[in-house]
Amino acid sequence: MVTTQDPIPPEALPPGWGPAEFGDDRFVYRHNNPPIELVADSTSAEQSHPGLGLCRCWALRYRIFLTDSAITRLIAHVSTRRAALDGLLECMHRIHEAAEAADGPVAVEAILDSVNLSELVPNGAFQAP
Repeated sequence: MVTTQDPIPPEALPPGWGPAEFGDDRFVYRHNNPPIELVADSTSAEQSHPGLGLCRCWALRYRIFLTDSAITRLIAHVSTRRAALDGLLECMHRIHEAAEAADGPVAVEAILDSVNLSELVPNGAFQAP
């Protein structure tokens, strides 16, 4: 089933960010300067601790576009859809705040390394406007 509404409301996005693709198991948000995508994919939780009882988790990745190629790297794994959306939004804000410094893959990686996803523990259901 394909989602018909943006998972993150447009008014919550930092300037320059917009949805590129979204469905029940994948969200992609894009920015043109720097040319980057933030991706959340629902994936198997087979590498998580069995005691957690997870069958699915979310992988957060970034894809930065260079002149003739793209670099994709894992940011983190989170346990819920809400944590994935919160994580993407936090990454967008960090990149937006440091847009001048985010001029290459090393700079983007340094910015995203500063995001503390352990603080993104869901505290309730997401409420769309």
